[in-house]
Amino acid sequence: MSRKSIAVDMDNVIADIETNWIGLYNAEFGVRIRKEDLRGKPEDDAFPDPLAARSLIFKPGFFRNAPVIPGAQEALIKLQQNFDVFIVSAAMEFPNSLPEKYEWLAEHFPSIHWKNIVFCGDKRVINTDYLIDDHLKNLDFCQGTPILFTAGHNVNVDRHTRVNNWQEALALLEGELAKHI
Repeated sequence: MSRKSIAVDMDNVIADIETNWIGLYNAEFGVRIRKEDLRGKPEDDAFPDPLAARSLIFKPGFFRNAPVIPGAQEALIKLQQNFDVFIVSAAMEFPNSLPEKYEWLAEHFPSIHWKNIVFCGDKRVINTDYLIDDHLKNLDFCQGTPILFTAGHNVNVDRHTRVNNWQEALALLEGELAKHI
């Protein structure tokens, strides 16, 4: 049996962009936004001043300094034992993110080989058995099995199989693997 493949999104799946964004917004504009304030709102509309929030994405360090989503490192190492794991990011929308994301991956996920890192403009070109992502725009066109990773902006979405954390993702994928043995 050939190994199954998994594409794993970066932002809000393994890199906690939401926490980083909130912290930068609060520091830059002197307000106190909490994660709870953004729950259920589209990312582009969630902050009090959406244009100001979007401007932060282009600041040096925005992507590079994001914390790791809890459990992601351990889960990906474990998944690599039985799956071909690819990190996939639609990074072309933010060209400044390319070196930052690559450096971030090298630091936090050294077990992911550079050949398994895909920076693209549209994830419809990705053809893996599974896609773990936080955005419907990617999951709705997934060629394999879509897995929705919970993030503040998607809590009200009821399409696709949902996982709330990396422990749930690992259990789901290990269960899928067991079906094919």
